[in-house]
Amino acid sequence: MTETDEAGAFSAGTEWPSAHRDPSTGTVDLRRVGAHPDHWYPVALSKNVRSRRTFATAFAGERIALYRGESGTVYALEDRCAHRQVPLSMGVVEGEALRCCYHAWAYRGDGRISQIPYLAKGDGRPPRGVRGYPVREAYGLVFAFPGDPDKAADTPLPDLPAFGSPRYKAMTYSRTVRCHYSFMHENLLDMNHQFLHRGVVGRLRPELLDSRTDERSVEARYLFSHAGGKRNRGASLLAAEGIGGSDSRDVMTIRTEYPYQTLDLVPENAERPAFRLWVAYVPEDAEQRRCHTFGLLMIEKPRIPGALQLAWPLIRRFTERVFAEDRMAVEAEQRAWDEQGEDGNREVFSLILDVREVLRTNGVPIRPRAAACGASSMCDGHDRGPVRGADAGTS
Repeated sequence: MTETDEAGAFSAGTEWPSAHRDPSTGTVDLRRVGAHPDHWYPVALSKNVRSRRTFATAFAGERIALYRGESGTVYALEDRCAHRQVPLSMGVVEGEALRCCYHAWAYRGDGRISQIPYLAKGDGRPPRGVRGYPVREAYGLVFAFPGDPDKAADTPLPDLPAFGSPRYKAMTYSRTVRCHYSFMHENLLDMNHQFLHRGVVGRLRPELLDSRTDERSVEARYLFSHAGGKRNRGASLLAAEGIGGSDSRDVMTIRTEYPYQTLDLVPENAERPAFRLWVAYVPEDAEQRRCHTFGLLMIEKPRIPGALQLAWPLIRRFTERVFAEDRMAVEAEQRAWDEQGEDGNREVFSLILDVREVLRTNGVPIRPRAAACGASSMCDGHDRGPVRGADAGTS
């Protein structure tokens, strides 16, 4: 029998419900596997959580209200008032507290009620406030820990040494994609899909050099060579090949280190990556068929001062077009899953079979909608679309 913890999440190591399995093979359907909450997940760009303002976001159907207190500290609370369930993200920030817009109940940053203005002496006070989430800021992002709060202190944030390096300049992405997060992991790791991008990168020939897998990660190294066709200027600039491009070959290393993903590209004869990408796919809705992609693209600065600044618009345009093509493909995969009611995917690439197993092993069953909503009163059974700020704020 499947056991659940107090928050309604499935405990690690328990048996998966039969509804999550393929009836013909008995294999757990990866698209029914949820992101494990015991990790730090980016839930907003720091610049979007402004001083003494609120910001609404979500993790897997749990609506979260972020707010920045007068001291500059960011707090994360369950996005509902314990009184009438009105979203706290509609509230008012006062000092380090957040006051509900309806009856002015005030909450501390840990979710405890600090004031009920009209409560008389002797009146019963609610036994608890709302859930407070551990929260940290790093790399221009706000990270929340949606799992067991006792594990937050011992769980490290991702280590991104290139982000603060004077050798690199970072480009930030924040986009909603209407698909299960696993499709995104597969898309980036499987570089055999370059035909999709032929209009911007020409004809690229990827060769898998080697790969390795363990319980929490999959890493692949590809050798890329340009086999002809017109190459976008932004692609050449990003790969440090100049405006005209070149016939050099690049080594690309892609790694899924649960729950994050990274990509490094090292041009031929180069000492360092021309760029390094870190990305997280954060499920938004309870059924996890929509995820928010937060990406940090760290690009090596050329020797000529100011050259990267001039190239920045071209690089941005190129990366946005590639992302749009990838989003088109993965959202089509999700629609096929929705239409069939199961995963009709027939994968043949061993690398993708490996990453699917990593995602299954480290994930948790997606709770039924009624259970997910009932456990914390965080949703109403309707898909409201992306949360506020879902496609806002890139730099």
